[in-house]
Amino acid sequence: MRRASPGSRHPFLPAWTVLVLGFLLALGPLAPPGHAADGGEGAGGGWTVRQPGKAHDGVSAVVRLDPADGTVTLAARRGATTVLEPAPVGLVTRTADLTSGLRLLSRGTRRVTEHYTMTTGKRLRRTVRATEARFSFTGAGGTRLDLLVRVSHDGVAHRYVLPARGEVTVVREASAFRPPAAARAWLSSYTPNYERTFAPADAANAPDGSYAYPALFRVGGSYALLTESDVDGRYDGSHLVHRQGTAEYTVALADASVTSTGPLATPWRTAVIGDLATVTESTLVDDLAPPSRVADTSWIRPGKVAWSWLAGFGAAQRSLATQERFVDYSAAHGWPYTLVDDGWKTTDWMPRLIDHARARGVGVLLWVHYTDLDTAAERAELLPRVKKWGAAGLKIDFMDSDSQERFAWYDDILRDTAREELLVNFHGATLPKGIQRTWPQVMTMEAVYGAEQGDVPAADLATLPYTRNAVGSMDYTPMGFQFGTRTVSDAAELALSVVYESGFQNFAGSVAAYRDRPELERFLEQVPTVWDASRLLSGEPGQEATFARRRDGRWFLGSVGAGPAGQRRVPLSFLGDGKWLLEVVRDGDEGLVRERHVLTRHDTLRVPVHEHGGFAALVCRAAPGRDTCDRPVSRLPLTTLTVSPGRADVDAGASIGVDARFAVEDAGPAQDVTVTLRTPDGWSVAGDPARADRLGTGGQLAGHWTVRVPPDAAEGGRDLVVTTKYRTGTRVLTVERTVRAYVSPPGVDHVGDLPFVSESNGWGPVERDMSNGETAAGDGGPLTLRGTVHDKGLGVHAASEVVVDLDGAYRRFTAAVGVDDEVAGKGSVVFEVLGDGRTLATTPVLTSADAARALDVDVSGVRRLTLRVTDGGDGVDSDHADWGDARLLS
Repeated sequence: MRRASPGSRHPFLPAWTVLVLGFLLALGPLAPPGHAADGGEGAGGGWTVRQPGKAHDGVSAVVRLDPADGTVTLAARRGATTVLEPAPVGLVTRTADLTSGLRLLSRGTRRVTEHYTMTTGKRLRRTVRATEARFSFTGAGGTRLDLLVRVSHDGVAHRYVLPARGEVTVVREASAFRPPAAARAWLSSYTPNYERTFAPADAANAPDGSYAYPALFRVGGSYALLTESDVDGRYDGSHLVHRQGTAEYTVALADASVTSTGPLATPWRTAVIGDLATVTESTLVDDLAPPSRVADTSWIRPGKVAWSWLAGFGAAQRSLATQERFVDYSAAHGWPYTLVDDGWKTTDWMPRLIDHARARGVGVLLWVHYTDLDTAAERAELLPRVKKWGAAGLKIDFMDSDSQERFAWYDDILRDTAREELLVNFHGATLPKGIQRTWPQVMTMEAVYGAEQGDVPAADLATLPYTRNAVGSMDYTPMGFQFGTRTVSDAAELALSVVYESGFQNFAGSVAAYRDRPELERFLEQVPTVWDASRLLSGEPGQEATFARRRDGRWFLGSVGAGPAGQRRVPLSFLGDGKWLLEVVRDGDEGLVRERHVLTRHDTLRVPVHEHGGFAALVCRAAPGRDTCDRPVSRLPLTTLTVSPGRADVDAGASIGVDARFAVEDAGPAQDVTVTLRTPDGWSVAGDPARADRLGTGGQLAGHWTVRVPPDAAEGGRDLVVTTKYRTGTRVLTVERTVRAYVSPPGVDHVGDLPFVSESNGWGPVERDMSNGETAAGDGGPLTLRGTVHDKGLGVHAASEVVVDLDGAYRRFTAAVGVDDEVAGKGSVVFEVLGDGRTLATTPVLTSADAARALDVDVSGVRRLTLRVTDGGDGVDSDHADWGDARLLS
């Protein structure tokens, strides 16, 4: 898109301008009464609206007004096939029933021709050609209702316009879709986050219930994919309601009523119509949406993302070393982003991580809960702060609503993130409804039963390209090889990087899982996330989906299937003339293998596939001497720096041995390498820096130092920092790791250093000197109570109990107790201290909003001490509790 002129760095089109212009364009030039809507009157007093340039064999809509009762119906055809039978249209406001008793005032048509460019999607450059008819009706009391019907080669859509000014409240719509009763359907039960699988059924026999968009129906060789477009805060989202035994699917609003200011244009009720190729390649949902509100899109950059959630969950998000590892992996393979998910907000190192990533050419995306941004004041504080750090964008989660209130929030957050030039990924969100055209910083949206569920059926994977992903970018998060129970082969999983379109491809694998699959790493280095063209080559919902997508002269193929092993046959007629080199990555007997073929557009590619298998392929023009379609990728060395010990308890005047090892795992060399140790003032170090002129891939450099603690060192934690500095090309990069040394005073023992007689915990094991974290041992973060970090203590989860033997050797027990910051505003607990079964101290219910409570308990003569945490009376969800600095004084 054209760049903004100087002085207008964030030139948004005002919302009222877009709405008024859209409304006026929607009205179009009026045709005189009696003028046919691009096709003439049909039988029974109906009017036919046809796609441009097609007199009889294209897509058409038929509008009929029943003169007896004044009801209006809409049907849709593809050629001679009725894909959607006549179904009611109209709506009811608080003051008028506009579903019957209607009288036609006028009708007219206009041709719609638009050209626009996307930042994401199955095709970046778009052309819209459609016929739009406007039918103006009047109802009881003279209230006017305009019905707009738009028909293009890939479908039919209709919306309502209430042209009167002033406040208007819509109570319900009569809108419905009516496929033939015997039509085959693929349906997903409705929830506001759209995270349900799809199941096949016959249209009339589907069970009673609410169904989500998109809903797919097959009528002979034609398909209709039902959804909606152009939803914003002036209205709400909707879904479909069906009663078994009928074929009617009625539009149901999310709210009991919707109040807005007229003139009001409702969302487009949309049916993508055609064969499967047309459905999957359609851009109708975006075509119906308002134009981009962001004039300068030069800062918007889609791309591949390293996502660590499924490789370590919350503990990985709280670990700087883990996040640097994923940044380094991205830099080593040319991926432009890494995503830090829920957990980072309890840490203090995010600016440091972003600096580390920026030096390596990697952008950092940050997870936030939508309630962190649900007020103007919160957005005004958080968005500039993360932008100042250098974050590239946000993953915003848990909206979980299609209400008008939530869509008004979407309007606000999209305006504000565009102003701050922050990219957006919506999770726990609604479906894409044209949002990526209007707000091009939206890279992807979840709204899918995705990989994080751990058990996605293969049949669902082969249904999503025809349903959910057909209407907009889908953040399925593939490549999580280390997680859950995958139902498809490795090659089929790799193919999802092509089969599924998403502006951000959040790859969910662990670094180890990627490195175990070198052919997968190589393919993912090459595959883009946006496309110049997309083609469905073969497939059927629930059985197979094979796609070809083109970018910058190369084609990428992906195929996923649900079924037995066999041979997949793919026609290559989409290719141009001449010979083409195809590099196919498929499942072999011992992992992924790569095969090369030279073929023409007249050939058929034949690939053996495993059960629930698939393949991926890269295609380029064949040329003498060319043996690969790969292009150079900017890569930095993948390195590791490990230190030992990670933590150390030491007495004043004693010594600590520190070992470090720096290794180049991939994409070497690293040059001019130095490894040094930095200690606090007054601490002495024996040992020299380690140096190497050059370390190639596989090379290592080790260092060893002995650190002496001053005899007068005060109690508390200190950082011993190991730093590696190296050069790659013209870049000088650094990596740091920390040994945390804790100096204990005489006469003090910490409970976390004592053996436990017994322990029990409500979530994972009791953690020593770290928070509870998740279910694995050692996966907690720093013990943090209202921002104060405690080096020593216990991290537990209600209900918890820790028992230690004292044998009467101590006088007092002290601790600072509370709910750990890692649960971010959740949790409520009660702490109890018992000596030999007798209650010595108890706290009131403490929540994350409470300051840490200081305990000072007389334990003289106590032989067995019990530390117990119970829930606060509201269940144990998020009850992460800390016994901070829990110590015994003799």
